Amino acid sequence: MKGESSKILVTGGSGFIGTNLIADLLNSGCDVLNIDIDEPRCVLHRSVWRNVDLRNREQLFAIIKEFAPTKIYHLGARTDLNSNNVADYSANTVGVTHLIDVCVEVGGIERVIFASSRLVCEIGYQPRSENDCCPTTAYGESKVMGERIVRARENLPFDWVIVRPTSIWGPWFDVPYRLFFDHVKARRYVHPEKTVIHKSFGFVGNSVFQLKQLMNAPSHAIASKTFYLGDYVPIEVSSFSKTIANEFGVSPPLSVPMWTLVVLAKMGDAMKAMGYKNAPLTTFRLNNLKTEMIHDFADISVVTGPLPYTVEAGVTETVKWMMYESNS
Repeated sequence: MKGESSKILVTGGSGFIGTNLIADLLNSGCDVLNIDIDEPRCVLHRSVWRNVDLRNREQLFAIIKEFAPTKIYHLGARTDLNSNNVADYSANTVGVTHLIDVCVEVGGIERVIFASSRLVCEIGYQPRSENDCCPTTAYGESKVMGERIVRARENLPFDWVIVRPTSIWGPWFDVPYRLFFDHVKARRYVHPEKTVIHKSFGFVGNSVFQLKQLMNAPSHAIASKTFYLGDYVPIEVSSFSKTIANEFGVSPPLSVPMWTLVVLAKMGDAMKAMGYKNAPLTTFRLNNLKTEMIHDFADISVVTGPLPYTVEAGVTETVKWMMYESNS
């Protein structure tokens, strides 16, 4: 594999993880291009952005032929949970098909990293193999379909790897994890009393590091494999919230009986039914909160090695970005 001097294409580089990846690649002096239907979140990235819809094969072919990348991070996707119709997530299925077809036709591609999602399985489920999926959302189903499209293509002329980001947080994030930080800062977050909850989360700086390591790892270590992205050690939600509160300089979150949260969640459900998009708590979010979510990072840890950020360092970087954003 060539080094960081390779020409690198990022699809979905205007999204959360993509924005952080683009920043890192630019800081490393890479020749990089972001294609996305949305404008970059960071105005400094506008010079390396082109407005491209993954569902438009001709447009995708033209830009890849022109830029002639050797490596591709395919992060582009519709990621919300606002529809129950898998057809509404065609960017996650048709987009994958188009990207593979174009890469084969143009040639010169050495490696493609395809981003899937932890939501190919319901929260708390431990898959027994990479094909053991049980999505509970249309978005998750579309990601399962995207993975199957990749695995079904035989004899591709480039290495490929699938990654499933877990619950990733950090600078440039949005719903839902930005809301968690916002609620802790505003002292609106309350934790279920006498409840210990472990989650496989990941600081985005570590996720970017993992993506770059996977892109440059030997072929035998990564080719045609599936890896979860996240910090190797699960966070404990109550401790995590206290770390965030301490960084913001506010009192640690209160603990309340579970029945109180159930009532608040039902109120949030009613708010959502009336069209309020960012209810502080809903039954869906409460169920996600109280369900332990642990993923196995043994395989990726062998490939990528020690991660550069601790949870505390990640929280410091995230709060610093939030404070700067609020004052800019």
